[in-house]
Amino acid sequence: MTGRKKYNIDIKWIVILAVVAFLVIFEVLPLSYLLIRSLFPKGSFSFESFKRVYTYDLNWTALINTLVISGLTTIFGVVLAFPLAFLVGRTDMYGKKFFRTLFVTTYMVPPYVGAMAWLRLLNPNAGILNKFLMQVFSLSKAPFNIYTVGGIVWVLTCFYYPYAFITISRAMEKMDPSLEEASKISGASPLKTLMTITIPMMTPSIIAAGLLVFVASASAFGIPSIIGAPGQIYTVTTRIIDFVHIGSEEGLNDAMVLAVFLMVIANIVLYITTFVIGKRQYITMSGKSTRPNIVELGKWRLPITIIISVFSFFVVILPFITVALTSFTVNMGKPLGLSNMSLSAWEKVFSRASILSSTKNSIIAGLAAAFFGIMISCIMAYLLQRTNVKGKRIPDFLITLGSGTPSVTIALALIISMSGKFKINIYNTLTIMIIAYMIKYMLMGMRTVVSAMSQVHPSLEEAAQISGADWLRMLKDVTLPLIGASIVAGFFLIFMPSFYELTMSTLLYSSQTKTIGYELYIYQTYHSQQVASALATAILIFVIAVNYLLSKLTKGQFSI
Repeated sequence: MTGRKKYNIDIKWIVILAVVAFLVIFEVLPLSYLLIRSLFPKGSFSFESFKRVYTYDLNWTALINTLVISGLTTIFGVVLAFPLAFLVGRTDMYGKKFFRTLFVTTYMVPPYVGAMAWLRLLNPNAGILNKFLMQVFSLSKAPFNIYTVGGIVWVLTCFYYPYAFITISRAMEKMDPSLEEASKISGASPLKTLMTITIPMMTPSIIAAGLLVFVASASAFGIPSIIGAPGQIYTVTTRIIDFVHIGSEEGLNDAMVLAVFLMVIANIVLYITTFVIGKRQYITMSGKSTRPNIVELGKWRLPITIIISVFSFFVVILPFITVALTSFTVNMGKPLGLSNMSLSAWEKVFSRASILSSTKNSIIAGLAAAFFGIMISCIMAYLLQRTNVKGKRIPDFLITLGSGTPSVTIALALIISMSGKFKINIYNTLTIMIIAYMIKYMLMGMRTVVSAMSQVHPSLEEAAQISGADWLRMLKDVTLPLIGASIVAGFFLIFMPSFYELTMSTLLYSSQTKTIGYELYIYQTYHSQQVASALATAILIFVIAVNYLLSKLTKGQFSI
């Protein structure tokens, strides 16, 4: 009598394997192929491309500019973020909740909008702020010139310091106050406690925040392009875009060599933050609920609040007001008044076919990236929190790697690998953009969902399975309702940066797949600053509306 073996196929393992396959095909393969192509430009191993690229003066200058600009942005970003995080999280300053929201506002809007705003404010010839200062102080020439390395550093700092602010704030809020209390009991002043206890304990988080700012600013394209081009200041990202647009085989090889430079930097930073700093984190959380000490500012409370208010106005509020007012201006060289105001730019935003088509593409790509990204995030959350399978950290690492890889490198890797080389041809389609957005922004959604699932006790799911529910039914009836708010938050955290993304879109677009970010860049650079400002203002309003919707849907638990 022969017996038949019965094999039960567990659907969750099929789903998990599908996620791993997606990451291998669309992330590991393209990035690996990019590295191989740069080292084997003509089919054999050669450093010819590297030698040609790095002996060309303009490329070498761009590389140095990138390191200098990113280094200075990191220093200024951390120097700015730490005191702001301390004042908001650890003092009795007035309006802390309002300022916390204001400080992260630039985090949730497109950085290239900031470049447009500061161009209008600090243009050496017609900058509003420059003209105001010249008139007030009777100056013969403009005190500031935005078309310099310093100008690029300033705008990058304004729009990337929130990365450090968020990282430092979270770490500061989790600190065990016992060490600071001991210092206070020993007679140390608040300043001495800050210098001898708080800052040393925060050092790993400060370094991690600085590295995050460094990679973000090194891989930025919008700000260096919009501000740097008129001043002939080149960075690695702007040179990569230039090489790709040349369209020649040699130009593409040179772009790959420069992209490898950014990829190596990103991987070094990822290694340091994960395996070096991660192991050096000080244990600052106890087993019980902790609430860090609040430092009383005393007589300095009002003056510090006023200083922070002035800072917030110039860094956050004024640039956005400037962009909005520019959208109503008829003649950029004349003062704003009723005779110099018009709605023509706004009429073009809502009537031009190219803008409407680009908006539609951005919404479709953003929604698709967010939908599939959050599905993978939920699967990864289950894999990490509910299984003990060996190697479960590998896809988690791959998603983290994708998030840390510069956008321009991801786009270039997809171009050279997904154009039919490996029997997959999605070049010049919206699909390649959706995949690029997922690789870059999926981590934001995954971390949110993983954090929520870690707070759901497994016993609830076990009870559902004991009652006869299969894995999918258990997820639908138990797990997903409990982490629903986090799923909604993760969805929007993927959707928003995908919606207004510029760098990858600049490389991946076709005549039929232009996005709103690229459309705005083209109008600002080549066509009309007024239309670009109207489009930027519309994007800002949309982002704020989505943030408000997210807050309502999650009952105030999450916002961008």
